[in-house]
Amino acid sequence: MQEFKIDNVTFAYHHAGQDLTSDSDPVFLWAHGWGQSHQGFQKVMQPFAQRGTHIMLDFPGFGASAAPPEDWGTEDYADAIAKWMKENNMPPVIWIGHSFGCRVGVQMAARHPECIKSMALIAGAGLKRKRPLHKKIYLFFRIRLFKLLKKLVPEGDLKQRIMTAFGSADYKSAGPMRKIFVRVVNEDLSPQAETIKCPVTLIYGINDNETPPEFGKRYQKMMHNAALHILDNQDHYTVLDTGRHQVIKILNDFVKENA
Repeated sequence: MQEFKIDNVTFAYHHAGQDLTSDSDPVFLWAHGWGQSHQGFQKVMQPFAQRGTHIMLDFPGFGASAAPPEDWGTEDYADAIAKWMKENNMPPVIWIGHSFGCRVGVQMAARHPECIKSMALIAGAGLKRKRPLHKKIYLFFRIRLFKLLKKLVPEGDLKQRIMTAFGSADYKSAGPMRKIFVRVVNEDLSPQAETIKCPVTLIYGINDNETPPEFGKRYQKMMHNAALHILDNQDHYTVLDTGRHQVIKILNDFVKENA
């Protein structure tokens, strides 16, 4: 693993393929999902390893990278990566993201379009779910009750049981990243998506309950140059595992057209 530091925040990364220079082309930047690391992309990246340069990130707070400041949002991740790229005169990259990595990619393409040549967003997060009214009401009161109990109940076993009952698996396992997690999951990147003009391919599993294919349909309408692929029998995680051969084929065709 190698690393770079921006504003005292360290990004660890795995480098594969050609050496990274200002003349490197194409450069692939692989951006993993929440709770993952660069390892999550190994099987998908391998067929491309001999083509171009590959930077496989461990976002701060994951893998080999220490946590960033507690107030970071996805725009902070994007700004730090863009700053590093510019300081090293890197050419625009092909951004390949999964879930959380797509959030950061959308921010990159919106805030620093000169850094992004094209994007492949796999199970892309960053939009608010469309829920029926009764579900919205239920969630509203559930969240309010959770926040009230957090304030009123002292630290101890009872508070831990409340956390277990109310919090999602990602929330409960977030640890020092919990404030960032709460900030991230409450982001709506629709305004940013509407500004993106680079070529984008969107890939979703039809059985994905974390980032449903409906997200892909909305992203496709927002972005100026996006294609959508919905894979049968795949979910949020199997797209990078048992469904990887379909993803690799889509990525290969996309790279041929947009590298």
